[in-house]
Amino acid sequence: MTLYDLELSGNCYKVRLFAALANIDLTITPVDFLAGEHKRAPLSVLNPWTELPILVDGKRVLRDSQAILVYLAGTRGGAAWWPVEAPQQAEIMQWLSTAANEIQNGPGAARLVDKFGYAIDKADALKRAARILDLIDAHLQQHDWLALGRPTIADCAVYPYVALAPEGGIDLTPYPHIIRWIARIKALPGYLTMPGT
Repeated sequence: MTLYDLELSGNCYKVRLFAALANIDLTITPVDFLAGEHKRAPLSVLNPWTELPILVDGKRVLRDSQAILVYLAGTRGGAAWWPVEAPQQAEIMQWLSTAANEIQNGPGAARLVDKFGYAIDKADALKRAARILDLIDAHLQQHDWLALGRPTIADCAVYPYVALAPEGGIDLTPYPHIIRWIARIKALPGYLTMPGT
């Protein structure tokens, strides 16, 4: 299995993190993002969206980090990471959607402005970040993990851009339950770090 990867991408990192935690072997192929390698063949053929990550498993090609997490957990991670029952899958899935929406457009977008100079409305990103971080912190006040009372791909999906929030000028000090959750993730066997986490 090959993961076409960008080291500083939180979306790529969530796949690498999960693979490390679940002992899934991936061949990591770095992509020269600045040179636009992801926008040219063969990568643009694999993923016409011209985004990373891209997972290739035999003849199967997947784009989107959330979809890749579901695939890896379902095919190789076991029921602890992706249960077979629909109610538990839905509990995890709501967090994958949060990662792709509120977190991506909040702390993720703020990081894009500060770290990479993207022309995004930072004030709006910070407003979105404050709302979602408040909600996550309140959830984690009652729960050690995001879903099912144990580590799942929900945690892998949400963790990167929350842990990287300071790179977007977001202070995590007001969120003590998030800080403790980050520490719990870092203490998991197999935890894989990324620059900034």
